[in-house]
Amino acid sequence: MSSPIPKSPEQSDKNKKYDRQLRLWGDHGQKLLENSKVCLINATALGTEILKSLVLPGIGSFTIVDGEKVTEEDIGSNFFLENETVGASRAQVATQCLLELNPDVRGDYIDESAEHIIANTENFFKNFDVVIGTVLSEKTLIPLSKHLWECEVPLIVCRSIGFLGYIRLQIKEHTVIEAHPDSESPDLRLDKLWPALEEYLSSINIEQLGRKEISHVPPVVILYYFLNKYKNDHGGNLPETREEKELLKEMIKDVGKSEDGNNRLILEENFEQALHYVNTCVATRAIPNHVQTILEDDNCVNLTQHSSSFWIMCSALREMVKSEGVLPMKGTLPDMASDTHSFVTLQNIYQKQAQHQAESIYRRASQIARDLGLPQETITENDVKYFCKHSSELYLIRGSCIADEYEKTSLDLTSYLEDPDSLIFYYVILRGLERFINEFNAYPGQMDDQVEPDILKLKGIIGKLLNEWGYSHVLRDEKVHEVCRYGGAELHSVSSILGGCAAQEVIKVITNQYKPLNNTFIYDAINSTSATFCL
Repeated sequence: MSSPIPKSPEQSDKNKKYDRQLRLWGDHGQKLLENSKVCLINATALGTEILKSLVLPGIGSFTIVDGEKVTEEDIGSNFFLENETVGASRAQVATQCLLELNPDVRGDYIDESAEHIIANTENFFKNFDVVIGTVLSEKTLIPLSKHLWECEVPLIVCRSIGFLGYIRLQIKEHTVIEAHPDSESPDLRLDKLWPALEEYLSSINIEQLGRKEISHVPPVVILYYFLNKYKNDHGGNLPETREEKELLKEMIKDVGKSEDGNNRLILEENFEQALHYVNTCVATRAIPNHVQTILEDDNCVNLTQHSSSFWIMCSALREMVKSEGVLPMKGTLPDMASDTHSFVTLQNIYQKQAQHQAESIYRRASQIARDLGLPQETITENDVKYFCKHSSELYLIRGSCIADEYEKTSLDLTSYLEDPDSLIFYYVILRGLERFINEFNAYPGQMDDQVEPDILKLKGIIGKLLNEWGYSHVLRDEKVHEVCRYGGAELHSVSSILGGCAAQEVIKVITNQYKPLNNTFIYDAINSTSATFCL
């Protein structure tokens, strides 16, 4: 009779509910999300789609600022609104509908325009972790951008018109600890051994083991043994070129071959893995450029009482890198073909070294915080362990202010405008569109009998805008005609896609995980293409 399959540990209801996203950003990311406060300005179809994609994964709370009433146009584009809500407060109706999606989330609304809030409540927006704005006019956007830039509150501006979408992230300084790189090599550190690892690896002589014993040796041990033989024959140097690495592989293959039941030569699984590690783990482990840039940053070198815990930990890390020339160990190993005892022994050696390095950085970071007169809880042991584990992924973004971008007399688009198919032309058109709305208080093409005259007006505004920036380029007529034919219409399918993209950027900003947009995103739904620009 077979033994019953052991049961998996019981998950809490909350973990079951958020299981898929916990796999993406973990408990620590979810906690930040659940404590976040998000403000949405204007509950358009795009605005509600963004909030929908934030309410479902469980943000802490949201507030909608919108002084508009629900119109027939809203009903046609926004799936959250129904016919009987025409004439009702758009902020109130959207809030009620969004709260039905997740009882864990709190929601509120203010039935006033953003202009009114900016003029009458100075610090209102300062209370949020992120502010999202849709269909903002220039006269609203510029003062809002300046205010949030001074308060260091991230701002995400979005627009969806016809088959065209736009997202712009304004963030003064954003630091990422866990960037989740697409591919990453195991951190074996065979170029920088410490005594405990060297003692263990040196204690096993591969060529003196029997066939049965050798099949249970961890691939790291195999690689170390033959790497040492290679270095002894090549003046102590590591293999660097493809030819040199192939030579090391042949040394491993010669010993790892055995015969199967049909007298065919096969390679043991642990030797196969050792061959794979030749490509990914045999090299001098350098400090990544993006990490080195952070360690040399003025905020890292010259700390003040206003320095964040991130920069204090970076300062302690900088000292370690200067003295040891390496980043802290991750302390984890990938699955390996090995017997359990050998793998656990090896794993413990790596874990103890990672723990030792993290403790060293924790002590130094705590000392730096005390010297700056900061509270003891500024630096926590768990934060330092997390920081050390992901120290190779550290990433820094310093953005630009949207108001500065709008008030510049010149904008450097040279490299983009040279490509006639670049989506940057849609950015230029959208900037012209905003000026058109400011001047005529309507979208171009909003009235059927005004499409052709509005095309000429919009082309004139865009031409003037390009001249201000110092360009003589002429946009292709069909691109301007296309935007005018939209008449300001918002298509729910486009807003849905764009809303998901914008929500994703909000989550990156809140959780300090993954690299966020820097700084402009354009989506062309006709050709299903998108592009990012740093303006």
